[in-house]
Amino acid sequence: MVGVDVMQLAGARVTVVGLARSGVAAVHLLQEAGALVTVADRKDRSELFEVLGSLDQAATRLVVGNDYESALDQAELVVISPGVPYRLGALERVRRRGAKVISELDLASRFLSAPILALTGTNGKSTTVTLIGKMLQETGKRIFVGGNLGTAISEAAVHSLRAMKMGRPCLYDVLVVEVSSFQLETIEQFHPRIAAILNVTVDHQDRYESIDEYIAVKNRIFENQTPSDYALFNLDDSRVAPLRQSARANALGFTRTPTLPSDLAGGTYLDRGRIMTTIGGRTQEICARSEVKIIGNHNIENAMVAATYALLSECSLDIIRQVLSEFPGLEHALEVVREWRGIRFINDSKGTNVDATLKALDSIDQPIWLIAGGRDKGGDFSRLAPAIRQRVKRLVLIGEAAPLIADAMKGYQGIERAGTLREAVEFAASEAVAGDVVLLSPACASFDMFTDYQDRGRQFKALVQSLPV
Repeated sequence: MVGVDVMQLAGARVTVVGLARSGVAAVHLLQEAGALVTVADRKDRSELFEVLGSLDQAATRLVVGNDYESALDQAELVVISPGVPYRLGALERVRRRGAKVISELDLASRFLSAPILALTGTNGKSTTVTLIGKMLQETGKRIFVGGNLGTAISEAAVHSLRAMKMGRPCLYDVLVVEVSSFQLETIEQFHPRIAAILNVTVDHQDRYESIDEYIAVKNRIFENQTPSDYALFNLDDSRVAPLRQSARANALGFTRTPTLPSDLAGGTYLDRGRIMTTIGGRTQEICARSEVKIIGNHNIENAMVAATYALLSECSLDIIRQVLSEFPGLEHALEVVREWRGIRFINDSKGTNVDATLKALDSIDQPIWLIAGGRDKGGDFSRLAPAIRQRVKRLVLIGEAAPLIADAMKGYQGIERAGTLREAVEFAASEAVAGDVVLLSPACASFDMFTDYQDRGRQFKALVQSLPV
């Protein structure tokens, strides 16, 4: 049964590689579809104890630890989690014998009949997806928001499959999905009605051989679209804007300048402090830039993208304006934690790459105490140096990448090292003065010291909240 059709999975031997959130969701979906599921993970049982408790172990074959790759030998289909490198030698052997290797994203999308609104990009995905979801929810539509953010899309597919079996309509009218490059590596049929690339900056160079390969993977979000779909491009990003030339869907753009190129079907732009759009066939004002509650130039771009998606989905301008004026931002994304003795503490733990940290620094006018560092992903830390020299009073470094960041700060004297996040927070709190900002924006992954960026951000917030009154 080589090359199994995922829509005919009953009795098929399927291996799910990686037991993170999306892997567990894929197992649930495959079992609902009647597949014979094997789970493979390089971690041992003791490390997976909590995760294994969420599975029906009687119905699931488990191959964990050093021998996990043997679970691929008899698989007719392999579904990989985003953290699993698609070039893994064992996966190449699976492909050579004719079996398919697909992502959890691609698997789930084949069980969903509602339109998928998807977006990718290096930075800003979670904020934009959340904004789109809030706008569409206000219209009364039944909305799923998730993917790389929050709930895995396979969970939505499980609910839809169960409803279909009972002869009921799909639970969702629209699915708004954040998509990572890792998820796009192994898609075959993933087909969003609206798709966008927010931006592309140097990231994940520990995974990809070049920035060009990274861009090519991002660009796959458009590859299954048709002329009845919409593809949205950041016209201010020199790596993204040219990609519109190959789009088969209706190409749209967004820009912080007051002009749209003639080769576009329309788009959204910034003109003298007003966010304007031509979506719907006529030029309309969405709102004044000053009415957008979340801070930062990059969030103006996110607001433009969210508004474009909402307008294409028949959302009214009144609803769009309301959401933009009220949405405070996401947890861990320039999140104001506390003002303590006149010092503002901001949690930007989602700032996991150099460009995200640059955007955070650009969003704050006050003197900054920057806490940075973690696990390096191949970023060019020297790009931080000009902004740090100009805007940062003191740079407090933590984690594995601390020496790399320090070496990249040529001529900058205000560097401190901290062994833990607690030490970093306590040092900044003791030395900063009223009017300063203590900003956690690491420019690195979290995995050297924390479970993920959320764990890092929540520990930061707990430390800040515990500072004495």
